[in-house]
Order: sequence, then structure tokens, then C-alpha cells
Amino acid sequence: MSDVELVLRSTRVITPEGTRAASVAVTAGTITAVLPYDAPVPESAHLEDVGDDVLLPGLVDTHVHVNDPGRTDWEGFWTATRAAAAGGITTLVDMPLNSLPPTTTVDHLRTKRDVAADKAHIDVGFWGGALPDNVKDLRPLHEAGVFGFKAFLSPSGVDEFPHLGRHQLAQSLAEIASFDGLLIVHAEDPGHLDAAPQHGGPRYADFLASRPRDAEDTAIAQLIAQAKRLDARVHVLHLSSSDALPLIAAAKAEGVRVTVETCPHYLTLTAEEVPDGASEFKCCPPIRESANQDLLWQALADGTIDCVVTDHSPSTADLKTDDFATAWGGISGLQLSLAAVWTQARGRGHGLEDVVRWMSARTADLVGLRQKGAIEAGRDADFAVLAPDATFTVDPAALQHRNRVTAYAGKTLHGVVRSTWLRGQRVFVDGEFTEPKGHMLTRTPTPTSTP
Repeated sequence: MSDVELVLRSTRVITPEGTRAASVAVTAGTITAVLPYDAPVPESAHLEDVGDDVLLPGLVDTHVHVNDPGRTDWEGFWTATRAAAAGGITTLVDMPLNSLPPTTTVDHLRTKRDVAADKAHIDVGFWGGALPDNVKDLRPLHEAGVFGFKAFLSPSGVDEFPHLGRHQLAQSLAEIASFDGLLIVHAEDPGHLDAAPQHGGPRYADFLASRPRDAEDTAIAQLIAQAKRLDARVHVLHLSSSDALPLIAAAKAEGVRVTVETCPHYLTLTAEEVPDGASEFKCCPPIRESANQDLLWQALADGTIDCVVTDHSPSTADLKTDDFATAWGGISGLQLSLAAVWTQARGRGHGLEDVVRWMSARTADLVGLRQKGAIEAGRDADFAVLAPDATFTVDPAALQHRNRVTAYAGKTLHGVVRSTWLRGQRVFVDGEFTEPKGHMLTRTPTPTSTP
């Protein structure tokens, strides 16, 4: 213990074995021991006693659209990672679209990393993209360290990232399965979307009708069938439709390698509360009714849904028009995700240990970040210090997002992040930030990574 540099002490430390009073020893950015609360502090170490605030592992958000470079007026690495740090997130994985260029070749990945390297306040990894014409690029991207591949089964909203048809999905997934990669999928069926009523205008009810649940259900069924046929790893992004849950549960029970995420906005906001014309609530698939939300919470509790991520997808304010048909679809949630989920979770009988499992441990597992997601020896010393009973009212002006448009404006949330630590260094405390200290992360190679 003579080389310990930092000890964080709390009466409530969330560890894989449960919550307890403890002192967490840190050396060279790594947790070296989780000790009894009153363990002696080495003379070489600085003691940070956070009292009764909760020490939890930094969150790992595997679904973030940073948009940098190319659409940096929507969001950039500097602002996105500050917002994440303010919300207790210490690792994010950036989506391959909405930036220019998209992350669909090794050269484009290199561009992304170069842009992010000196702007990241937290650690950043990258997804690759699976397009109809880039099957040849998938293995090189995998070997260059992307965490998996994003695909759409319906139009993405940007021309440079076209969706996969049925044959193209099979072709891309076969290639990805050949090196045991991971395909993550925006699952809405274009045929069902085309057949749905498309009225446009400011009525949220009309927008909801334009993105029916059966569009999700059909696409998820198609994805599961392909995964089963190829013994491939697939992940359903931003699940909104509770109608798909029995199909997913059955596939998991059968051994299909499928995992599923949902998002804070589906768990905390409801269609009934969305005002007409309020396109800050627009996302695809959409926020659905409260009865649907209850079933998503049940699926989180029983493990049918694996994890919770933000799908932070910002735009400039002018793109959030009052016409739901033409407004940009995306919710900005990085800074507020922990508080939003915790506020609902506590009211439904869940504890912070559950939130940590959904938003840190399981997301780290999804992308193979074995050094993240838990407070235990050998992991990175990434922490959030949370006052779980403290409340705040969401003021858009206080957000670090580049464009401070939020569906949570005016809501009172539980859980104030006091400070955030990255590899044993405090990067955020009481509204103040250090200079960027984030690393560019790559997927950990495995024996199946080579032909």
C-alpha cells in the first residue's frame, strides 16, 4: 500500500458485492483495493472523504452522437464530453453517423480520433458503420479497434448513411459474424413506416401514429432470425415498443445472442405529456404511452432489457421546428441521464445498484471494456460522487450541451453529481471542469479478431 496515491472514502460505495462503507485505494489511475471504511490511509496518499454521498462507478454510455467533425454546430467532443462528465459519465462510445465523414472506413476512423483526441474530457471509443457498400471495410475497422457496427433498417435521416435492405443486412451480418463482431441496429421496418399515416404538422398524436410499434416489432423479428441463422451477435438499439419484449425474451431463452437497450426518455417521459408542437420530444422510435413505459421498466427488472443509454442526438435549435414530420429527431440527454433514470427508478422501488448495473456494468460488458463499469481492484479509477436525495430543477441554460434544447426543461430531478473522476483524477466538481484528460479507447483484441 506504500504506493497508493489517492483514497476515496464514503459511507456508501457501490461495488459488485453490494453497497457498503469503504475506502477505495487508487494507484496510477487504477483501483488497487476496496478496503474497510476505517482502513489507515498511507502517508503517500491524498484522502478524499465524500461523507454520505454515494461513490459509484463512472457511467459508460455506449450510444452517443457527437457529430464532430462536420456537424460540430450540432455538438462536438468538447461540449459533449463536458456534459457527460457533469452527468457522472466517464466513458462514451460515439456513433458513426451525423459526423462528416461518417465512421465507415479506417481513414474516417482516424479522422474522428484525431479530432477528438485533445477535446475529450472523458474516455471516448467509436462504433463503425455498416452500409450497403462497405462490407469490405468491416474487418479492417474491427481490426482498427471499433467496438462494433451500427446499421439502420430504415432511412437514417442523413443521406451519407443509407440503410440496409434484407439482403444487405444478411451480407453485412455474415461478414461481422466471421470475426465475432457486434452489429448494433436501429430496428424499424421501412415497409411498416411507409404504410403508416403521414399527416405531418404539430400534433404529437399524428407523429406517434407515423412510427407504429409494429415497425419495431417486425424489424426486431427479422434481426433475431438472421442472428439465429448465423449465430451472430446483435444488439437492438433504443427499444421503444414493449410489444417486442416477448419475442426478445423467447430469443434469449433459446440462446440467440441478442442484447437490448432502452433510453432515459422512454423510461421517464410519456406520450400523454408531450405538448403539440414540442419537437424537443421528437425521437425515432418515439416516446410512447405510459402503459408501454411500465412494461419497459418490468423488462429492465427481469433482464429482458439489458441496459440504459442516452442516444444523445442533438441538433441546432432551428431544426427543432413545430412540425413533427420535418423537425430533427433526437433527444439531448447526456448531462441529465443519471438523474432522470434515478428519479423514476427510486419511485418504482429500484435502488442505485440497479441503475449502476443498467448504466455502467452492463454497458461496459456490451462493448468489452473490462477495465470499466465497477468499483473493484484492477478496474480504472472512474467514479461519480452522487448526492442521491438532493434535487434540482432542469434549467436549459445550465446544460453543457452545445445546443441547450431539452425535453426535461422545468422538471425536478433527484440526484446531484457532486464530482466525476477519471482514472483517479477529478475532471468535474461543483460545476467546474479541468482541462481534457480523456483517452481514445479501442476494442480489446480477442483470439477471434483475426481470420
